[in-house]
Amino acid sequence: ANAQQSGATMFLPDSNHKDDKEERKAACIRVEEMTLEQVPEELREHLQISVQEVQCGDPNCAPIDTAITFIFNSGGGGMVGIPMEAKEVTSEEIEVVMPPANILQKWHKGEEAEWPPDPYEEQNGPPALPQLRFEVGQKVLCRVGANDWGPGTITQLWYREQHWPQNSWAPYKIRLDSGKDIFAPGDLEQIIKANPNP
Repeated sequence: ANAQQSGATMFLPDSNHKDDKEERKAACIRVEEMTLEQVPEELREHLQISVQEVQCGDPNCAPIDTAITFIFNSGGGGMVGIPMEAKEVTSEEIEVVMPPANILQKWHKGEEAEWPPDPYEEQNGPPALPQLRFEVGQKVLCRVGANDWGPGTITQLWYREQHWPQNSWAPYKIRLDSGKDIFAPGDLEQIIKANPNP
């Protein structure tokens, strides 16, 4: 019975793995279609969108990010990340990270254009950064597991680590009440929210 049981246990993950792979592939295609819908119509035929899930090796960040890559025929393009699995992504989440039309136009022409913007790069005055919902010192709840939230305090806005790809930034660095420092990969209610009982 033991041998049978272990055989069955070994077999199951493989079959699940196959279904899982198909499901992830279908979810990525769905994200590609939703992203394309948000691209100005005149640019769509010149653009290829590639979506893939990226495993994050850092225990502090979301275990899986969905990376959306924009590649124009001109060779221009860029990438944005959403801190969740592709199957969880909605058009609202895409809208939050979506490069504006003027950035897409530049990529279409093959010009360099940074997105998301570099918060610390001064170009003709302060950079056009999205307004964040919270400020340093605010008490928040951070998602630290599938259904777990940890209370903490925001210690820094627009945080980055040296080993991250160029122009990658986390909106918030947070000191949890447990004493651990973490960062929130996106300014989304599903990741970080106000603590109602600070």
